[in-house]
Amino acid sequence: MSKQHVTTTVNGDPTEFLAAPGTTLLDALRDELGLTGAKEGCGSGDCGACSVVVDGRLVCSCLMLAPEAEGRRIETIEGMAQGGRLHPLQQKFLEHAALQCGFCTPGFLVAAKALLERNPDPDETEIRYWLAGNLCRCTGYDKIVRAVMDAAAEMRQVRRAS
Repeated sequence: MSKQHVTTTVNGDPTEFLAAPGTTLLDALRDELGLTGAKEGCGSGDCGACSVVVDGRLVCSCLMLAPEAEGRRIETIEGMAQGGRLHPLQQKFLEHAALQCGFCTPGFLVAAKALLERNPDPDETEIRYWLAGNLCRCTGYDKIVRAVMDAAAEMRQVRRAS
């Protein structure tokens, strides 16, 4: 089976890789590009551990084929911190102890960032609904929701001050 040349943008950087037609985006990110933040938890799109943003849309990278990334803009957890400074969501996850084993954390962070880009002032119900596609076996979700609410408030305050 011949590999396809894929040209895309990952975390703002033009990127190229080779992928077999049946290779998932998750496998290409991890194996071809060395971006190991997204994890394979289920391989069926049920856990959210592999969440990335493709052209502004939250997707499970285990369900997208790598050749479909051609010409697309992909954002992963590796692109979340800027200039060595944690994104407010990452900082709030630390402050609220919203992670334990950390396996699901990248997916939750990517999903939460996608939510806050769509709605900078979500209520608790919307946050819980938006993050329902991400599973965690350790935290019980409340700390995650509180961290997202706190980050959203801080980000709104920063926008108002700017």
